[in-house]
Amino acid sequence: MSTFNVPKREEVSADNQAIFDNLQKAVGFVPNLFATYAHSENALANYLTLQNAKTSLKAKEKEVVNLAVSEVNNCIYCLSAHTAIGKMNGFTEEQILELRDGNASFDNKLDALARLAKNLTENRGAADDAVLENFFNAGWTKENLVDTIVLVGDKTISNYLHKTTKVPVDFPVAQPLNAIEA
Repeated sequence: MSTFNVPKREEVSADNQAIFDNLQKAVGFVPNLFATYAHSENALANYLTLQNAKTSLKAKEKEVVNLAVSEVNNCIYCLSAHTAIGKMNGFTEEQILELRDGNASFDNKLDALARLAKNLTENRGAADDAVLENFFNAGWTKENLVDTIVLVGDKTISNYLHKTTKVPVDFPVAQPLNAIEA
């Protein structure tokens, strides 16, 4: 089986080197998964454009989706990264565990969002009617629905990249939900 290295700055194109420099300034390091996108001349810039695109979802709401999707897709890298980011956005450890499980007993509107993100991911985009109705009844709009679906796709891309490449996780590693619940 082929293994994937995490490319270093000097191993990537000049355009990707500039992105690495920007990530270093903004984040303090170049996350391994982002570096892995740089195996491609265009994928890192394209992915960051998608990830940073304007959306009707606030940062905290995006983390609800990121956590639910990454749990369904069983992506330890993204679960670890978004657990850290979720904490930076004000979620507690207990709330993050709920969000990973696709619900949020602490907030009705976020609960509907988490349930939709989980349902969309589990059903490959075919949301159950009851879940969709609950989403709209909680106050979300059609714009929010479209933006949520785009975000599910965004996170699925990263989930798939990590699950295929298995590059090292460079965030505090999130524990499996079943280990925590036991």
